[in-house]
Amino acid sequence: MRIAVRHPDVLVDTDGHVAGHDAGATLVRRLLRIFPGSILVGPGPRRGADFDLLPLEFVDPDDTIVINMAPADTVAVWRTLAASGGEPHVMNFVWLGTSQFSHPVERAAVALSCALFPTFANSERTAGEVREMVERWTIPALAEKAEVAWVNLGIRLDHVLPRRDPDVPVVLYPAIYLSDRKQPQLFLDIVERVAKRTPLRVEARLHESHLATEQAMRLSLYDWAWVGPLTATREGYWSALSRTTAFLATATDESYGLEYIEALVAGAVGVLPDRPWARAILPPEYPFLYRTPAEAEQMLLRALTDTDTCRREADASAGGSFAEWLRARHDDDRFDAAIVEQVGRWFGQ
Repeated sequence: MRIAVRHPDVLVDTDGHVAGHDAGATLVRRLLRIFPGSILVGPGPRRGADFDLLPLEFVDPDDTIVINMAPADTVAVWRTLAASGGEPHVMNFVWLGTSQFSHPVERAAVALSCALFPTFANSERTAGEVREMVERWTIPALAEKAEVAWVNLGIRLDHVLPRRDPDVPVVLYPAIYLSDRKQPQLFLDIVERVAKRTPLRVEARLHESHLATEQAMRLSLYDWAWVGPLTATREGYWSALSRTTAFLATATDESYGLEYIEALVAGAVGVLPDRPWARAILPPEYPFLYRTPAEAEQMLLRALTDTDTCRREADASAGGSFAEWLRARHDDDRFDAAIVEQVGRWFGQ
């Protein structure tokens, strides 16, 4: 059977490549790489760079497995495929935290979807949230049959570049959106206080939809801040990370934390909130987890003024090399192998 990847917001450029650098577009490209010869569900039909772009109505349900990245509408996907008279093969890929589904109707729809169709999650934390939703929002007869698997997304370790520490320490805003969940105002408040105590440079690379927001413009007014678009290439992204001194995470919740892990593996000192999502990706004794803005300020100041000592403390928390600890747990090869195996188990491939 062929694999068809469905992401309702995906865009394909004129050269036939999946456009965009956000997490959704990145994961679509990744799935297309993992499953060569796949179909991408979207406006068409047309031929992409290494995939076929087909409307859902053109997908043959008898010899295609649809990996749907929008679980709230998986039932509708099934109905469209079933209209041809075949027996659809559909699964969910839950790659964002379930907190985004805030409306009761939306939560119930996702819960029902994950009870009816096999569901692959991007982390153990997300898988646990999915199971809780299914148990709460569906009946026992469905909940007890739910199939939920997971593996950490991981990162492309071969992209990591050697460190190039800058003359003026660089603080990364570790997100591409200024959404409320990321708490950008808290980030700005803390960094502003640290900037009064030591030289620094903030770099914020934002999705184009957030570049013209009031918050982005307010941040760009500081002489120590640079606000701009996402890097044009993956090489440019990792090159920027290689000279990043530290980052300050302020998000209330994350399903996994891909951007943080990439920055940590690249050698940046991460200052993160003492929340379950952060603890899930770090050693138990990781020293830079804050509970208050004052603690975050002190930790970030240390990360910028005594960076080498902070890196040694991170190494100690991992029992040796912090970078190797991360590599062992967040290698995308494990994700690639796990999702291929799970698809085969669910659909007999």
